[in-house]
Parts: sequence; structure tokens; C-alpha cells
Amino acid sequence: MSIITLTTDYGVKDHFVGALKGKLLSEFPEATIIDISHNIDPFNVAETAYVINAAYSSFPKGTVHLIGVDIEINPETPQHIAMQWNNQYFVCADNGILSMLIQKIVPQKLVAINIHDRLPSDATELDVFVKVACHLAKGGLPNVIGKEIKAIKEVTELQPISSDNQIKGYVIYTDHLGNVVTNISKKLFLEIGKTRPYEIKFKNKNIKTIFSKYSDIGLSEQYPLKDYEGQKLAIFNEAGFLEIAIFRSNPETVGSAASLLGLNYRDVVTIEFRN
Repeated sequence: MSIITLTTDYGVKDHFVGALKGKLLSEFPEATIIDISHNIDPFNVAETAYVINAAYSSFPKGTVHLIGVDIEINPETPQHIAMQWNNQYFVCADNGILSMLIQKIVPQKLVAINIHDRLPSDATELDVFVKVACHLAKGGLPNVIGKEIKAIKEVTELQPISSDNQIKGYVIYTDHLGNVVTNISKKLFLEIGKTRPYEIKFKNKNIKTIFSKYSDIGLSEQYPLKDYEGQKLAIFNEAGFLEIAIFRSNPETVGSAASLLGLNYRDVVTIEFRN
């Protein structure tokens, strides 16, 4: 099975996603095309990296991930790239998304795509991605569609900052329930915290416990679980990142972490450790 996933900021109202799938199937009819998300905030590289990171490990080896976010070549994004990492492939503009995904891990193969002049003069940048994704999905080698490179654009602005007693992170994603996800990983939390007491601080509010799952907020047998609805809590989600939520939230009725706690993209969330 040859799988190509799609992650874009195209939305689902317009024709773009359908046309993209049509181009992929015209190039490679046997491909299995799977949507990861088409509701990425426009040009939001941090959100894109998070969504890809949360999803890619669920796919088998050899999967090709086509990332259609901020793909135009310009002075800030000088090239398109294809990367083999953890035995999967990622096709993307060199806009920082892949550097945020892999952090400091060295990819298996990294190439700057150089097939643009092999396509018709009216080919779009998305056509380039389609050609590359299908080539890789068919088992083609990265070196055929690109020149090997050693480095890609790094985005450091929204990376978490840590010291002996503190981790400073940022909100990078809000899900459909209004839960907000930070870029503070469980791995970093354990490395810095070393089992010490801690306090999560944001917007003049605090949380002193990180639960394993949402319903753990009601571990006390004194009150029924329903009595905890609307309370704030923190967990490390399935992707391994700190998430702040409202228990059994509903953005359309009772509100959510984003609306009730005032947390938005790029807001600071700090974990302070006590000795």
C-alpha cells in the first residue's frame, strides 16, 4: 500500500483539496490518500508542525506526508524540500515546519527539490509537490528529485526555554473542543523537573497537578464526576505535549480553555519547579 497524507491550510469550502487529490490520483492512481487536516490556521508553521508530529507515527513505514502550508518560494522560503525521517517522507517548503518537527534529530535523507524546470512552464508549486510525493510513494529515491543538503531553515521564536527551575513554553494549537496545547513536552518536563513539586502558571492562573487523563480530576469518591465539569485541568496529551483544558468543555455552550481562560496562540505558559 502506498499512502500519501495531506495537511494543508486550504479549508474544505473551496475546490483546492479536491483538485489536489485529483492531481495525485492522475499521477498515481494506486495511491491511498488520507487527510490529516485541512484546517490549519493560514501560514501557521507551529500549528502545522504540531499536527504532523501528533499524526505521523500512526502511519506505516514509507508513508509520504505532503504538507501544503505556506509553500510559495520567496526570499524567506527559498526552496522546497523532501525529507526522510523515521522511515517516512515529508514534502514541504523550507519554512521551518520540518525543523520544528525533528528538533535536533538528524534526518535519514534531506534534499532540496530541483525538478521545477522539468515540469511544464505553467506548473504550480503544488504540482511540484504532487510530482515529488508520487515519486516517493512509488518507491523512488529522494536523490532523483532533489540535491542532498545538510541544513534547513530553523524556527527558534516559539521554542520552549528551560532553566534549572523553570520551563517557559507557548500555546501552539487549539483543538475543536477549545483545549489548548503548548510546546512543552513530557520529555522536557521530566528532564527538568526530576520529580520535584511544580506549578503551571498562565494569565494570572495556576494548576498544581498534571493528570494522566481528563477524568482523573474526579478521583475523589466524595463527589460525582459531574460536579467537576467546568474545572480547569492539565494533562500530557497523546502527542506528549502539555495540554490545558476545561473538564467536559463545549465551546458552543459552557465554554472552553481558550474562551474561559483566555488562552490563545503564542500565549506564555510557565512551569515552575520547587526544590
